[in-house]
Amino acid sequence: MEMISSQSNSKIRSARALRQRKKRDEHNAFLVEGIHLVGAAVEAGAQIESIFYAPDLLTSQYALDLIDQAGEMGLDCYSTTSEVFTSLASKEHPQGILAVVQQSEQQLTELTAKNFPWGVACVAPQDPGNVGAILRTIDAVGASGLILLEGGADAYHPTAVRASMGAIFRQPVVRAKFDEFAEWVDKLGYHVYGSSARGSKDYGEIAQFTLPMILLLGSEGQGLTEEQAGICEHLLRIPMKGEVTSLNLAVSAGVLLYDILGKIAEGDAGYQLSGIRYS
Repeated sequence: MEMISSQSNSKIRSARALRQRKKRDEHNAFLVEGIHLVGAAVEAGAQIESIFYAPDLLTSQYALDLIDQAGEMGLDCYSTTSEVFTSLASKEHPQGILAVVQQSEQQLTELTAKNFPWGVACVAPQDPGNVGAILRTIDAVGASGLILLEGGADAYHPTAVRASMGAIFRQPVVRAKFDEFAEWVDKLGYHVYGSSARGSKDYGEIAQFTLPMILLLGSEGQGLTEEQAGICEHLLRIPMKGEVTSLNLAVSAGVLLYDILGKIAEGDAGYQLSGIRYS
């Protein structure tokens, strides 16, 4: 296939447009940059629409093998000049490979206590880096996925994709309105544990978490509103020993998720504590 050398090429323009959230939402697709992340997408069986690569920028044998593998899988792989590729990439020093990947299309109504026994719901998170980091931790603890409520940061923003370290390809990301979420947890019998500085209990006081369950996190600036806190079975606080009054959203999620992991009884609601590795 002939190398793409024009920045006005239709395939290049379509891919470049995905740097905008409006276009990502419109086409239900997003960009994945870098050798590690494209490799993770291929290994996870993500729905890859196409791969773009610049031979002059690629020095990794793994990346070259990855392109060969993608071609054998029947994926569209387009060679570009380094100038054209740089116009696509958001990173200052691109590695020379990029993929266009389909977004998750799961809806809240598709999630059940069986296929989503425990997960995280975030209300209007503002930082895409936090969204990606939370996805990474969800993957690490073996939880079921992420529900984004009332808009907020885009899980498919390049910063979120990088911060997820590949978890974006393995974990479902579902968007919903809060009232839909409240009806869903009530109907399916989810236990909702909220995180709040105004919580009545330190998280360590919970002896065991009952499945199915959701960890509900408020936005970075406002936390949980009275209405949102009202659907929680418990409001949990993280004790602060120093002068700071709060933790970063992703850090808070990590603290709580690992505590939950240690307090889910083996076999509870079909959940098995198996396959654990240590970092």
